[in-house]
Amino acid sequence: MGENTRAKSKVWLEKDDNVVYGDGRQALLKAIEQTGSIRQAASKLGMSYRAAWGKIKATEERLGFELVSKKAGGTDSGTNLTETGKEFMQRYADFKKESIKAVD
Repeated sequence: MGENTRAKSKVWLEKDDNVVYGDGRQALLKAIEQTGSIRQAASKLGMSYRAAWGKIKATEERLGFELVSKKAGGTDSGTNLTETGKEFMQRYADFKKESIKAVD
């Protein structure tokens, strides 16, 4: 390869040829963590509530655990990340960082 040529990578997780998790879902969960709302997070990322909720549910089904918990009604209604969801986000971020470092 020439001196201006270098390897680059993009990391995501798949299961049975279906996307499980990647940068888009990571951004969605971060936005939920910041806003406390799937609807607000979806709006912030320019997607519909239905698309955001579908991505979350598909990811949870493929991973086998819940990433978010929803509470309806009252003053403390909204959506929060589960502890497992928070841990998974951190593990994905660490994995991505190490993977890119190895390639780059």
